[in-house]
Amino acid sequence: MSPRSYRRRLIGTALAALAAGALTWTAVAGSVSDQGSTSNRTSGAVAAVADEAPGYAVENFDYPQADKILAEKNIVLKRGDGHITLADCVTGTGQLEVMARDQSKICFGVKGTSGWLTLELPSVYLIRGNDYATQADLTVGTEEQTYDITKNTWTPVGESADEQAREWTLLELRTAK
Repeated sequence: MSPRSYRRRLIGTALAALAAGALTWTAVAGSVSDQGSTSNRTSGAVAAVADEAPGYAVENFDYPQADKILAEKNIVLKRGDGHITLADCVTGTGQLEVMARDQSKICFGVKGTSGWLTLELPSVYLIRGNDYATQADLTVGTEEQTYDITKNTWTPVGESADEQAREWTLLELRTAK
């Protein structure tokens, strides 16, 4: 077979395949249209299947119901990995306990081998640790301080550990077993 006849045969085969594909697409589109609602059948509209599929779930680590907690308890919870969560204070449960001047005691449940939570809690002066190694980041103005929280006892932080008794804001808690 000559190169010229081979090319003609190849082009002819490609055109036949394209034509068959177009016919198949038309048949599929027509059957989707026929299976639609009555309004779709009369208007000839075809619903896109991709529009009906659920979206992708993307974890952004935002704290769930943070707006509700802010409105009810005046606590700004921002982001976390789910291993440190706001909890009702219950004695003897191994919670982290935080004392702030403008709040009653605030408690956090801790689970897993490590965890983190970012928040904004002003006027923090004491944190009671649990069985986890815990660090707390606090700030006042442009100054930041990281405190190692003593396990299972109260640790002075913020204004109670500041010579000037300034009001410090708790920004982050980190725990590890």
